[in-house]
Amino acid sequence: MKKILIADEISISGIEYLKSQPEFELLVALDSKPKEIIQQVKDVTAIIVRSETKITAEVITAAPQLVVIGRAGVGIDNIDVETATQRGIIVMNTPAGNTLATTELTFTHMLCSARPITQANSSMNEGKWERQTYAGSELSKKVFGVIGVGRIGGEVVKRAQAFGMQVIAYDPYLTQERALALEVEQVDLDPLFKRADFISIHVPLTDDTRHIIDAKAFEKMKTGVRIINCARGGLIHEKDLIDALKKGKVAAAGLDVFNEEPLSETSELRNTPNLVLTPHLGASTEEAQESIGLEIAKAVTEVLCGGIITNAINMPSIDGRTLKTLQPYLVLGEKLGTILQQISPPQIEKLIVTYWGNIMDLDAMPLTRGIQRGYLLKISGKGVNDVNAPLIMKHLGIEVEIIKSSSESGYTELIRIESISAQGEKYNIEGTLIGTRQQPRVVHVNDRDVEVIPEGKLLLLENKDLPGIVGVLGTILGKDGVNIASMSLSRNDVGGVAMTIFQLDSIPSQKALDKLNVAEAVLNMNLVEL
Repeated sequence: MKKILIADEISISGIEYLKSQPEFELLVALDSKPKEIIQQVKDVTAIIVRSETKITAEVITAAPQLVVIGRAGVGIDNIDVETATQRGIIVMNTPAGNTLATTELTFTHMLCSARPITQANSSMNEGKWERQTYAGSELSKKVFGVIGVGRIGGEVVKRAQAFGMQVIAYDPYLTQERALALEVEQVDLDPLFKRADFISIHVPLTDDTRHIIDAKAFEKMKTGVRIINCARGGLIHEKDLIDALKKGKVAAAGLDVFNEEPLSETSELRNTPNLVLTPHLGASTEEAQESIGLEIAKAVTEVLCGGIITNAINMPSIDGRTLKTLQPYLVLGEKLGTILQQISPPQIEKLIVTYWGNIMDLDAMPLTRGIQRGYLLKISGKGVNDVNAPLIMKHLGIEVEIIKSSSESGYTELIRIESISAQGEKYNIEGTLIGTRQQPRVVHVNDRDVEVIPEGKLLLLENKDLPGIVGVLGTILGKDGVNIASMSLSRNDVGGVAMTIFQLDSIPSQKALDKLNVAEAVLNMNLVEL
């Protein structure tokens, strides 16, 4: 039975979906204090939160069975993603569920900045009639500058165009094809500031985007510009915005997110003229909450039941169709990584992964993570997985280089992994898939042609190419009671150094291994377990 802790409120449909899974036990513990959360997570496999509950390093450490943390919403500021990644725990969110809700709230703020509806309403409630005081501005034919054209930014663009606005966009990741499809003009940030009548932000909060709008940015803008932020607090320097509003540089602004939430009762923002504030309502519609709750419930269920992973923050997301295509390559890659680690020195500085053929058309990121997981399997044990493998490699000081080669390989698809030690020694292995069942095969080891099924116990021997050597080696194994399931022989030159790979039914005794290791013709020996 897998236990799921629901620490924050999600939709009834999400709860009911989880309850319908017979292998799950639900613990609904809303409004729990930090100390209570630590006690509750001791035997849970998954945690679902919104923005209220903080999943700190202390909480994660207290949950040895934790596999996945699901965030019902977009922002993950309340989750220690780095600690989760180190522990191999998947962190996932629901980026699509609140798209329309946040889009519509953004446009509501835009309309309220253009026409002072809230101020006029307050005046009316005070018994006044001030038609001249609350004159506004039309959206039609105005220049709308959007910073970030992702899911929400793209939807806001469509609505702005419906109002007859001219849209200019800044997004360093926006492709030209996407810009043409949206019918927006791509510009740099400074020209956007100079030209826009309205500006809306739709980017995540990072070191690069923090205070993307500050005093210097306001200096470049038109007098009378209107600013909207329904994305993340910290994107706008709040004190600089207050000053710009008071000076009239900014005619009006709308904020749904803040540096610190909840917003302090004494915050100067509350008394700033021409500023409309909402308490982080981006996803606060009935439809969005239903969608988000059900989406995170299904996503967590998929992870716990060994299905597809979607919307993971700390690993590539794989849809079902892609996973089915990648699966045989994932198996091959992991096995190649495991073998290479066991024939390489304990300390290496670099791992080079090269892909040929049809593999180049696939998403290489999950495959590369699988290779890294395989390489670390004997080093880090069962605690290594696709989530934390790249981080463990980084901590070990191992650089990973990925190459997609268009040169000839002799195979329809081929994976090559090479390890390089601090002394510059190189070790490599290559593998492919064969037959209609796409069975994994090792086809090269240290630049020698072989054909080996990567299963069970493999004994790899580099030996002098002498008559009768195979019989000598087989005799030592036979006397030890070890059966040889299959064998692959390879040599580069007659009488040179050959490679013999035995696939064994059992592990030889230490005595037999010692005999093999000191045999006159054996130059190097590795026992590999898969």
